[in-house]
Amino acid sequence: MKRIALFVLTNLAVVVVLGLVASLLGVNRYLTANGLNLTALLGFALIMGFGGAFISLLISKPVAKWSAGVQIIEQPRNADEAWIVETVRKLADQAQIGMPEVGIFEGAPNAFATGAFKNSALVAVSTGLLQGMTRDEVEAVIGHEVAHIANGDMVTMTLIQGVMNTFVVFLSRVIGYAVDSFLNRGNDNRSGPGIGYWVTTIVLDIVLGFAAAIVVAWFSRQREFRADAGSARLLGRRQPMINALARLGGMAPGELPKSVQAMGITGGIGKLFSTHPPIEERIAALQNAQG
Repeated sequence: MKRIALFVLTNLAVVVVLGLVASLLGVNRYLTANGLNLTALLGFALIMGFGGAFISLLISKPVAKWSAGVQIIEQPRNADEAWIVETVRKLADQAQIGMPEVGIFEGAPNAFATGAFKNSALVAVSTGLLQGMTRDEVEAVIGHEVAHIANGDMVTMTLIQGVMNTFVVFLSRVIGYAVDSFLNRGNDNRSGPGIGYWVTTIVLDIVLGFAAAIVVAWFSRQREFRADAGSARLLGRRQPMINALARLGGMAPGELPKSVQAMGITGGIGKLFSTHPPIEERIAALQNAQG
C-alpha cells in the first residue's frame, strides 16, 4: 500500500511541477491568451498518462493469466508441481512477502511475475523452462521473479511509465497548440484547434512516445540487474543464477505478452528498447558483485 500511496503522490507532484514550470516560463499566460485552458490540459494529461498505467497495474494479474494461458496450481498434481509451489513458498518467506499465486504456462523457456500488490502477486514459469533447466537453475529463476515482487518492481515500472505518459501527453499538446497559433496568426475567425495542432500532436505523440519508451526500457534493465542479485541473496549463492542465465543464453527464449515482458526472465527488442540487458552483462554483474 505504501507504493500505491507513493504512486498517487508522484502523479500529483508531476502535475504540480508541470503547472509551476509553465507559470514560471510564462507559458500559461501565452496559452490562456490563445484560448487554451492549462488547468484542463494538466487534468487531461494526468488522467491519460497515469490513469491508463494505473488501470493496467490493477488488472495485470488477470490479463497475464489470460494472455499467457497460465494454469494456476491450486492443488499440485505431481511431484514437479509440488516442488515448484514449495520453492515459491520458501523464497517468498525469505523475501518477507505474501505467498504469490503459482502457475505454469505452455511455451519456450521463460518466467514472469506480476500483480499490483506484493503480498498477492503471481509467479509463472513455462513448461520449456522446467524441461530445459536443472532444479537449481529453475529455483534461481523463481528467486529472480520473487525478487521482482519484493522490490516492488511492478509498481515502480508503472510509476515510471505513468510519468513518461503524462509528459508526452502534456508536451505534445502544448507544442501543438503553439504551432497552430503561429500558423493562424491574424486569423480571428478560427474556432478551436486547427490542422496544425492535430498534425503536430500526432507526430509528437509518436516521437516523444519512442523517447519515453527508451527511458522506461533503461529503468527496466536496471531492475533486471537488481533482481538477479536478489535471487543470489535469496539462494545464498550466485552460481545457480549465473548457471541459469548461461543456460538461457543458449536457448531460444519464449515471447511473453507485452503486459509482463518487463518482469520476465528475458526479453526485449533492440538495445535501446530492450527491457532486459544482454545475458553476458548480467552474468558479468553477478560475477563482479561484492560478497
